[in-house]
Amino acid sequence: MIYKPKIYTVESVTSGHPDKVCDQISDAILDECLRQDPMTRAGIEAFGGHGQLVVGGEVTTKAEVDFAKMALDVYREIGYTDELKITTNVVRQSPDIAQGVDTGGAGDQGIMYGYATNETPEFLPKGIVLVHKLAKGLEDLRRSGEIKWLRPDGKSQVTIDGESGEKISTILISTQHDENIGQEEIREALIEKLIKPLTGDTSDIEILVNPTGRFAIGGFEGDAGLTGRKIMVDTYGGLIPHGGGCFSGKDPSKVDRSAAYMARYVAKTLVAEGKAKECLVSVAYAIGRAEPLMVEALNEKGESIRSEIEKRFDFKPKAIIEKLDLRRPIYKKTAAYGHFGKPGLPWEDIG
Repeated sequence: MIYKPKIYTVESVTSGHPDKVCDQISDAILDECLRQDPMTRAGIEAFGGHGQLVVGGEVTTKAEVDFAKMALDVYREIGYTDELKITTNVVRQSPDIAQGVDTGGAGDQGIMYGYATNETPEFLPKGIVLVHKLAKGLEDLRRSGEIKWLRPDGKSQVTIDGESGEKISTILISTQHDENIGQEEIREALIEKLIKPLTGDTSDIEILVNPTGRFAIGGFEGDAGLTGRKIMVDTYGGLIPHGGGCFSGKDPSKVDRSAAYMARYVAKTLVAEGKAKECLVSVAYAIGRAEPLMVEALNEKGESIRSEIEKRFDFKPKAIIEKLDLRRPIYKKTAAYGHFGKPGLPWEDIG
């Protein structure tokens, strides 16, 4: 099979994880620019930690955006109340890049991948689906007030034993919590209210909860965060290759993002149509050039099914943007719990 070793582990993080805070700030700013000016080109980065946040990067846009206010609004929306000193340094995009992009070329060189499997209704491996549900479940339990001592930062991790028929071997939950809550109460509540509703019987699953014994200090108070530092969480959990470029903060002229979305769309389409049980699509670009340097697709046997792509799908940047209607403010919703497997996103809505 393409992706799956005999045993594998994948992870996710909550929206309050420092890196994900930065991803959401970058994509919220991108969305606002696109809302005002759909032709915006942007590369927005955020770096935060220990009372400070820096928003930087470059844009070409007609939009008028208060970057600092937007960043703080996102931070508060996630659930943090501590004070931040915010510095911004967003400048106009280089005209050297623009001269290639303006004519329809790729906004950067690079390699992108897309993947789908018929293993789950989400067309993703079982472990990836479960690990995101666990992380999102932490946020849902916090926001609903069902578990009042939960705080925004957290991680989930799942190990799947493929040799035992897709058995869940281990579940690991690390979650920020109120300093006055005890470890045993945390463990009991998360098993009953988070894990069991998703897995059923847990008697043969090793469950680890806050293995250090305490996680009261989290978010920017406990660690630094940076846009684009959770690329495996964003995509396929490290089970298939990643080209290296992150997604958040980038407009769709940047093929790091748009071509990865198109590759996922094509892979999912081919699997849904029965052309493959698994499909891995890869594509490569040269900056300023519209035609990809290569496009390939492999099925679960490692056989090329590239001919299915050549007949039907156009990977030129402008064609991708038009096909998936990517000049819309749709990106903040992608910035936590993975960019794939969520309904309502154009690269997921096939057929």
